[in-house]
Amino acid sequence: MAAGGFCKLPNGTVVVALNLPSPAGGPAGGPAGVRVLVHAHNRARALTRLRNLGLRAVYLRGNAAPPTPDEITAVLHHPDGLIWRTAPDNGVTVNELWRPIRALLRRTAVVQQPAR
Repeated sequence: MAAGGFCKLPNGTVVVALNLPSPAGGPAGGPAGVRVLVHAHNRARALTRLRNLGLRAVYLRGNAAPPTPDEITAVLHHPDGLIWRTAPDNGVTVNELWRPIRALLRRTAVVQQPAR
């Protein structure tokens, strides 16, 4: 089960944060885990956005790892409202920029292509 959480904003929308195993699959193909942020009207829509991108088994149970104020600012300023970066290991934050979700999905597609 993925760790995650949410934060309801004053305008009624929510920001959902999830720590997921990387679709690229570990050190050889990419990061071992990613932190994904989604801005949506409600929690159900946020998870639906991820499922529509191919991350089918994504569930949010509880609020163990809600988004930080910096993460909320980052996702609100991104035009897609859907971003990711490498998940912090053992609580150590990494100085890494947030990336659009397209970059993660594109990297996954390149890693999973069979050799010719």
